Amino acid sequence: MPTAKVKTERIDIRTTRAAKARLRRAAAMNGKNVSEFLLDAGMTAADEALADRRIFVLDETRWRAFQKALDRPVRAKPRLAKLLSEPGVLD
Repeated sequence: MPTAKVKTERIDIRTTRAAKARLRRAAAMNGKNVSEFLLDAGMTAADEALADRRIFVLDETRWRAFQKALDRPVRAKPRLAKLLSEPGVLD
C-alpha cells in the first residue's frame, strides 16, 4: 500500500471575494476543495511551462534537419559581431 506524502509547505495567496467564490464553485464541481483544485491546476500549469523549456518533439525529417544544423561548421557573422560590440539602447 503506497504511503501518503507529508505536506509540510504552505502557499498563501490573496484574492477578491468574487475570485474565491468562482474557485469554490469550480472546485465543488470537480469534487475537490479549493486547495486541492488550486494545487492540481497549478501543478498542471507548472508542468506545461517547464516542458516548454525542456522538451520539444520533432518528426524524423525535422529531427535530421535540426541535427544537420547543429553539426554545421561555425561561420563568421561580421554584422552580428559588430552589433554585439556596440552599446545597446538600454546601455
